[in-house]
Amino acid sequence: MYSNNPKKYKRNSIRLKGYDYAQKGLYFITICTQNRHCFFGKITNGVLHLNDAGKMIEQWYYELENKFDDIKCGTHVVMPNHFHAIIHNIGVGADLRVCPNSNMGEHVPIMGEHIGSPLHVVVQWFKTMTTNQYIRNVKNNNWQRFDGKLWQRNYWEHIIRNEKSHQNISNYIVNNPLKWNADTLNPEP
Repeated sequence: MYSNNPKKYKRNSIRLKGYDYAQKGLYFITICTQNRHCFFGKITNGVLHLNDAGKMIEQWYYELENKFDDIKCGTHVVMPNHFHAIIHNIGVGADLRVCPNSNMGEHVPIMGEHIGSPLHVVVQWFKTMTTNQYIRNVKNNNWQRFDGKLWQRNYWEHIIRNEKSHQNISNYIVNNPLKWNADTLNPEP
């Protein structure tokens, strides 16, 4: 039975309270498959072997740059059951090709004003496109079926605040396949 109590169904946000995820910056994201099922390939002796589904995930990642003018794709890795990436939001107007005839001094963003694509919109578009493509391939190419949803409902993110953190996270992403046997996301350690 449905309850009229709004607190009963309220989800706690895992996002940084008060932070505008549309502002320029670097964001480290991790998206996991539903039930951590391995759909995208396998890792043998620390070597990643993407299957066609894993390659499709990678292709849609690069499509983010075509869909969102203010998004640049950084270091990433498609793991058997999750995806790590650094997304660089350069912000609207940061690239002079966006509006070459505008006087940049006329508009100064005010505190709290969105200047780029919100991270949740970028991630949701990516999850939607990859899910739709995966479903088409289940029907047409006998890809492994999934139960209910391809991706977990949420995603994990970390705001990268300095170059040292950026370098450490990039190294973590690149070396992630080598550490698969000890990875907490590995369902068969």
